[in-house]
Amino acid sequence: MKEFRRLTIAVPAVVLVVCLVAIYLTQGSMANLPFLRGTGRTGTRGSVDGLVDQRPWQTIEALAPLATSAEEKRLARDAERLADHEVDQAFAQALRQASVGTHNLTGEALALQQKVAMLQGMVKSDQAKVDSLTAAAKGVNPPGTDDLDIAKAQLQLDNDELADANEDLARASGDNRGQIQQELTAREATMKKFDEQADNGAPTAIQSAKRHGTLAGRVSAWFDQRTRIGLIEQAQAEADADVAALTAQHGETEKQLSAAGSANQAQGDGQGRVARLAQMHTLAQIHGILDDRIATQKQLSAVYGRWLDQVKLQHKIVVHLMLQSVAWIAFLGLCGALVAAGANKLLDRLTIDRRSLHTLRTVTNLGIQLLMLLLILLVIFGAPSQIPTILGLMTAGLTVVFQDFILAFFGWFVLMGKNGIRVGDWVEINGVGGEVVEVGLFRTSLLETGNWTDKGHPTGRRVTFINNFAVTGQYFNFTTSGQWMWDEISVNIPSGPDTYRTIEAIHTAVEKETANDTKQAEEEWKKAAKQNVLSSFTAKPSVDMRPSAAGVDVLVRYVTHASERFEMRNRIYQSVINLLHGPEAEGGATVSDGVKS
Repeated sequence: MKEFRRLTIAVPAVVLVVCLVAIYLTQGSMANLPFLRGTGRTGTRGSVDGLVDQRPWQTIEALAPLATSAEEKRLARDAERLADHEVDQAFAQALRQASVGTHNLTGEALALQQKVAMLQGMVKSDQAKVDSLTAAAKGVNPPGTDDLDIAKAQLQLDNDELADANEDLARASGDNRGQIQQELTAREATMKKFDEQADNGAPTAIQSAKRHGTLAGRVSAWFDQRTRIGLIEQAQAEADADVAALTAQHGETEKQLSAAGSANQAQGDGQGRVARLAQMHTLAQIHGILDDRIATQKQLSAVYGRWLDQVKLQHKIVVHLMLQSVAWIAFLGLCGALVAAGANKLLDRLTIDRRSLHTLRTVTNLGIQLLMLLLILLVIFGAPSQIPTILGLMTAGLTVVFQDFILAFFGWFVLMGKNGIRVGDWVEINGVGGEVVEVGLFRTSLLETGNWTDKGHPTGRRVTFINNFAVTGQYFNFTTSGQWMWDEISVNIPSGPDTYRTIEAIHTAVEKETANDTKQAEEEWKKAAKQNVLSSFTAKPSVDMRPSAAGVDVLVRYVTHASERFEMRNRIYQSVINLLHGPEAEGGATVSDGVKS
C-alpha cells in the first residue's frame, strides 16, 4: 500500500517536471508571434478543367477556407491575388498561341475560311437592310411591317449559319480561340461573384489557438494543423513544378523567336514577310507573358512558404498550450495524491475503532479522487455550455437510479452520529434483533440473537441491512449508557387473609434489592434527556396483581443492568423464597420469571 502511494505521487511529479521543462523550451514560439489582425476571403470552387490550366486558382480556392488566423488569411489573400493573375496570364498566352498557327490554311480549312468570309459579308448586308427598314419605319410613309420582319428573320438565319461555319473552321484549322474565350467568359463571371463576397475578420494566431481552451480542443487543432501543413506543402510543390514547366516553355519560345528572326532575314519583302512579322510579334508577346507567369509562380511559391512557416509557428503554439494542459493535469494529480496522503496521516491519529476508521478513510479518499477527476475532466473537455440543465438532468437521473444508495450513504452519517449505533450495541432493525458486528458505508450487519424476551443467545445468522433504514425507517438501540433493561418475575400466592401483606413484603424486598440500580437508571435517563423532563417517570419496581384459580398471580417488574440480569434475578429469587418459606409464609406459592425491555 505504501509503495502504491509513493507511485501515485512520483508519477505525476515526474510528468509535471517534464512538461515544465518542455514548456520552457517551447516558450520562444510565443515571443515570435505577430499580434496582427487581418481579413481573408473564401470562394466557392466552381472551375472546371478546360484548355487553360487553372490549377493555381483551384488550389488556393480550396486552401483559403482552411486558414484560421488573421496571419494565415492575409497570406491566403496574397496567394489568391497571385493565382488570379497567373490564370489571367495563362488565358492571354493561350489566346496568342492559338492565333499563331491560323495564318496558312489549306484544303477544307481554306474552303471553310472562304465560306466564313462570304457569310460575314451576307450578315453585314442583312444588318444594313434591317437598319434601313427600321429607319424608314419611323418616317412619314413607313413600309409594311412584313418587310422588316422578313429582313430580321434572314439576319438571324445568316448569323446561325455563320456561327456553324466558324465552329467548323475552328475544328478544321485547330483554332481553339473560341473555346478559350468561352472558358475566359465563365471564369470572369465566377470571379465577379467571388469578389462580391464580403471579407470576414479573423482572430490572430494566439487568439485562434486560445479559442481552444481545453486539452481536447488543442489536440483537435493540432491534428487540423498537421493536415493543413501537408496541403500547403503540396500546393508549394505544384507551384515549383509549374515554374519548371513554364521555364521549359520559355526556352522553346526563345528558340521559335530566333528561328522566325533568321527566316525573316533570309527572305525578302512580300506578303509572307508580313505574316512572319505578325507571328514574331505574337511570339514576343507570349515570351513576355511567360516571363510574367514564371515570376508570378515564384512569388506564389514564396507565399505558400510563408504560409507554411506561419502554420508551423501556430503548430508550436498549440503544442505549448497542450503541454500546459498536461502540466495542469499532472499538477492536479500530484495535489490529489498529496492531499490524500495528508488526510490519511490525520485519520491515523484518530482514536476510533478500526472499522469506523477504515470507512472514514474510504469516504475521504473517494471524495478526493472524485474532486480531482472532476477538475481533470474540466481541463480536458472544459465546462459544459448548459451547466444548469446538465446538472439538473444528471441529479434527477442519479436520484432515481441510486436512490437507495444515496439514502444509505446519508444514513451512514446518521448512524455515526451521537444517537446512532456502534459495533457491539444490541439493536432491533426491521423486527430483527441482535448485536451489531459491522457498520459500513452502505450496509450494517447484525449477529442475530432474537428479541429481548429470549435469553439473548445468538441464532448463528448474520443479517445485513442497507443503511437507508436510518433515514426512511426506524431502529431501536437497547444499549444505553448503563445498558438498563426491565426484567420481571411472576409469583402465584394462594388466597388468604395475609395475601396482600405477603405481596407488599415481596414488593419491599424487590425495592431493597434494586435500590441502587433504580437510582442510577433514573439519573442516567434524565441526563440523556438534557433536561428534567422525566421527573414524573420512575424506575422503581412495580407490582401487578391478577386473580387466578389458584389464588393471585403477582407480576413484579424492575430495572437492572443487562449484563447483571441473571445475577439480579437470582438474588430476588432468593429473597422471595426466603420470604415465602419463612415462619409467617403461606404454603402453595410458586415463582416464575420473565424479562421485558
